[in-house]
Parts: sequence; C-alpha cells; structure tokens
Amino acid sequence: MVAEREGPDDRKPQSDEAHSAFSPPVGVGQPEAPEEDQPTSEFSVPQGIGTETPAEPEGSAFAPPRTYSAKHSPPAFTPGQGVPLVRLTKDTPWQHRMREILRIPVSERPVLEVVQRQEDGGPAVPRVLDLTLRIGELLLAGGEGAEDVEAAMFAISRSYGLDRCEPTVTFTLLSITYQPSLVDDPVTANRTVRRRGTDYTRLAAVYRLVHDISSEEADVSLEEAYRRLAEIRRNRHPYPGWALTSAGGLLAGSASVLVGGDLLVFLAAAVSAMLGDRLAWLCAGRGLPEFYQFVAAAMPSAAMGVALTLTPWDLRASAVITGGLFALIPGRALVAGVQDGLTGFYITAAARLLEVGYLVVGIVFGVLMVLYLGVALDAGLNPETAIHSVERPVIQTLAAMGLSLCFAVLLQQERNTVLLVTLNGGVAWVVYGALADTANASPVAATAAAAGLVGLFGHVLSRYRFASALPYVTAAIGPLLPGSATYFGLLEIARNNLNAGLASLSKAAALALAIAIGVNLGGEISRLFLRVPGTEAPAPTERRAAKRTRGF
Repeated sequence: MVAEREGPDDRKPQSDEAHSAFSPPVGVGQPEAPEEDQPTSEFSVPQGIGTETPAEPEGSAFAPPRTYSAKHSPPAFTPGQGVPLVRLTKDTPWQHRMREILRIPVSERPVLEVVQRQEDGGPAVPRVLDLTLRIGELLLAGGEGAEDVEAAMFAISRSYGLDRCEPTVTFTLLSITYQPSLVDDPVTANRTVRRRGTDYTRLAAVYRLVHDISSEEADVSLEEAYRRLAEIRRNRHPYPGWALTSAGGLLAGSASVLVGGDLLVFLAAAVSAMLGDRLAWLCAGRGLPEFYQFVAAAMPSAAMGVALTLTPWDLRASAVITGGLFALIPGRALVAGVQDGLTGFYITAAARLLEVGYLVVGIVFGVLMVLYLGVALDAGLNPETAIHSVERPVIQTLAAMGLSLCFAVLLQQERNTVLLVTLNGGVAWVVYGALADTANASPVAATAAAAGLVGLFGHVLSRYRFASALPYVTAAIGPLLPGSATYFGLLEIARNNLNAGLASLSKAAALALAIAIGVNLGGEISRLFLRVPGTEAPAPTERRAAKRTRGF
C-alpha cells in the first residue's frame, strides 16, 4: 500500500508561539476558576435582593421640577442655601437700602431698575467709576464712616447702570471694581484721600447729591452730577475765620462754666482758647504737622491756669485748663473710629484710633510741659476730688447748650441744623446729670446712656431729612467729653503720682469709649425699631450682619 503524500504545511514543525505556555496538555481538561476570582462589580446587587423601580424616570439636573409651571410660577425665588427674600421699599433712605444690598453676596443681590437714564451705547464705565470715587473721597475726607461711604458709592454706581460693583473703603484709599459678567474682565479704579477737613455743610451737600442721583424723581445725568460736584468743591465755608476763633473761645468758656467756673474763669478760658487757636493756625501756615498744632493749641490754656494760681484771686484754675481741653479733644474722630470697628471695618478703625492717639499725645505733651513748670514754681495745683463740685443744673444746662452751639459752628454745619443740635446737646447733659448726680449712677454708664440718646435722636433726624447723622450727633456729644478726667490725670502725672494719673486717664478713655459706643448703639436702635413715613415695618431678616465667631 502506497502511503499518502503529505502536504508542505503538515511537514512543517509547529512553532513555539503557536500555543500558550500555560495551556494544559492534550487530554487534560480546563479547571473551573474559583468563585472569588470571578470579576464582579462592587456596585452589583447581591442575589436574592430585588431592585425597586424608580417612581419617575431620571432626568437632567437643570430640568424644572414636575410641580413647576411657567404660567403659574411662584412670586419669589429663595435659593437653596436659605437666603431670604429681600424687600426694599423705595421710600427708605438710600443709606439703608444700599447697606442691605451690600451685605448680600454679588450672585444673590436683587436686580434693581436703573434710576438714571443711560447713553445710547450703555453706561460710560470709566466716568461712572470716577464720579463714584470723587464723591466717596469727599465723604471720607469729611469724617463719614466707612460703611456709609461704601453705601453711597454703591448707590451711585447702581443708579447709572453698573450693577456688579464692589466698593472698598480704607482710611486713605478708595477702590471700586466693576465686572460686567462672569466671563468679562473686571475694571478697577482707585483714589487716594490725601487731605481731610471738617465741613459738614459740604458733607450735607454731597448727601443731597447722592439722594438725587439714587432717586427716580430727579433726573441727574453724568454731566449734571459732575457740575454739581464741582460747585460743592468750590463752595466757601459758611463761617469766616474770626467766627471760628470766637466759637473756639466761647466753647472753652462754656466748658469751664460746665465744670464749676464763674464769669472770670469763663473769660480767662475763652481768651486762652482763642490764643491757642491762633497759635495752631500759625503752625499750620508754616507747614507743621497736626501733632505740633495740637501741642501749640494746648499750651495757652494750661499757662493761663498756672498763672491764675499764682495770683491772690480765689479762682478755679482747673476749670480754665479743662475748658481748653474740651475744645481740643478729637471727639469726632473717636466716634468715627469706634463706629468703623463696630461695623467690621477694622483697618479703617485702627487707623482712625491711631490718629486719635497721636492727637491726644500732642495735647498731653503741650499741657504737661506747662504743668511741670507750674509744679516747679509751686503754683498750688491741687486735684479736686469731684469733677462737678458745684451743682447748678440750670446754668450747667445752658452752658452745655452753648458748648454744643459753638461746636456746631466749628464743624461748619448748616445754619438750619445748629438749633437742633444745640437742643440735642442740652438733652444729653440733662440725662447725664439726672443719672450721675441725682440717681448716683456710674459716670461711665450715665455717659453711655446720654450718648445713646444723642445717637438715637441724631439718626432719627437724619432719616427724616435723608441726610447724614454726623451734623446732628457730633456737636451734641461735646458736653460729655472727658475733659476733667484728662486734666486730673495729667496733673497727677506732673506731681509724680503715676498710679493716680494713669487711673484718671483710664477713666477718661472709658468715658470716651462709652460716648462712641453709645452713639453707635443709638443709631442701631433707630435702624432696627423705628419706622420712616411711607415705609413698611422692617423684617428681622432684612438687615444682615456678621456672625459671632464663637471664640475661634
């Protein structure tokens, strides 16, 4: 039998790559893999457990809810994180409306209608930002608080159509940032405040301009706003220089009567204060810093007090020095600094309080130099045990009102506000006397209560007039300033009684802080509980504030 012929492929040996090295030999079966080695999903449902059918099919996260109807939509939308609905009435002062919006995050602020008309191509962003910064500069240089300056800047930008704006205010720098949308680059503008002055007439004019810009009833274009701003800058002070010098002397004389002085003491305090004012103006004309101006202004009153002790007349020399200190203590800057700290502007508050510290050190330096000379001459400067050793309620009330009147003139207030702030100062002194002298309350507590009433009345008047509260508050706290405690502390230090001197100065600092906190608390009470005609009662969630840190 002839064998079959093999093909070429059959004769070729098998390659080593033709089979796997792990394949079982011929005739051996493939073993089954254990159960734990079989690949399974971690999210698979175990055997024996059934799956539930969803109530409704899954959809997009951006789809509206099943219960939503575009035809019958809800009247307001509250975000999921719990931000309440913001209700802003148009009759509310612009300060409160803008302050409430500023405390809301940018993405959650309500969209308001543009108050002032815009140009065809939209709002002129650089010009609106420049106008906003210029108005903010006048407010900050005039002594307004940082929170109110931010509210004014925000009101102007929103009125001209710049919705997404963030103003920032520090002691010397103003900044505002505008971002058209989330994808556009922001526009930022800055302005530095280099000069500061006290002119509440100009401050009131700026407030009227901001009120007109943010009001729908007035039509104020950008050109009109720039024109009115230029007029405000060019306006002269309402009182001449001789009136300011006379007001400073009458203020010191009224303060000396307030602490027990008579007619001769009144005249001595007035003459020395006017001399100190002229010396301060001379130093300012020579370009000396404000610190040395306060040193020069404090020396004549102290010198007059030392001179009176060297005469045979039985006069209260301490009342003369105390009256001069009343005219120099920077109560306006102190109230503004504490208010900025309480409202969360800590950098501005620290800068303002540092400024107050420098000015007080200048006063201390000027008085101490003269007191050391008086002690060396054995002038007989003895600290009294009581600040008000003579109780004359009627005369002291009239002196307190005169002090507030002179303070208002020094602050360059409008003439229609002088009478109101004078009455407010008299009320403050009556409340203080009733608590400290009649009820025997602590001087610090009595001062805080009187200052709180001053702040309450001042903010109520400002809300009814849509104006700043400073003209109605600052001059009215003049009778409460710690002039006597400051003088007695300096006198004890000059007599080498350091502990007693520091204790008296600490009391003066406590009284100053009580004044500032009382004024701020009165303003907060007026915002929370009092109503303005034409407005609704405020909801407890409308006014936002910082949360307590709970110690960390």
